[in-house]
Amino acid sequence: MISLVLLIDQILHFYGWVVIIAVVLSWLVNFEVINVRNQFAGAIVRMFYSLTEPVFRPIRRFMPDLGGIDISPIVVLFGIFFLRSLIWEYLLRGQV
Repeated sequence: MISLVLLIDQILHFYGWVVIIAVVLSWLVNFEVINVRNQFAGAIVRMFYSLTEPVFRPIRRFMPDLGGIDISPIVVLFGIFFLRSLIWEYLLRGQV
């Protein structure tokens, strides 16, 4: 059972990095540092968009309009940190 919990923890850790990379990529696209008309760059941006948008979209529906500032990635990262904290709390409790 501990192996499964550790696998879930690693998946959450990996997805946290996916969220951070997606946010940085969106900034680079918005400031026109990355040209999405380039096939390779466009494919990478679309991949990260498709990995994160299904999680961001439900959060955006409940968040208030902050004048163009999207804080859904922050909410997702806090959720990931909270879940990872619960996982480690569960593991430590099992060790005692």
